[in-house]
Amino acid sequence: MNDAEHDFFKPKWRRVAMTVFCGAWSILEWVTGNPFWGVVFTAMTFYCAWRYLYTYEKNTPAE
Repeated sequence: MNDAEHDFFKPKWRRVAMTVFCGAWSILEWVTGNPFWGVVFTAMTFYCAWRYLYTYEKNTPAE
């Protein structure tokens, strides 16, 4: 099990909230003129969307 499969992320609302938070933060960084952090948080948003919304498996095997 890796950190993205932690029990904390089992409820879907937490995964959606994490993705929305990263997306909002990336918009904030772009609007305030910080392109480096804008790119970092945009990448984090895409990672969250991919990992937590698209490929997340609800029933992960227990170790």
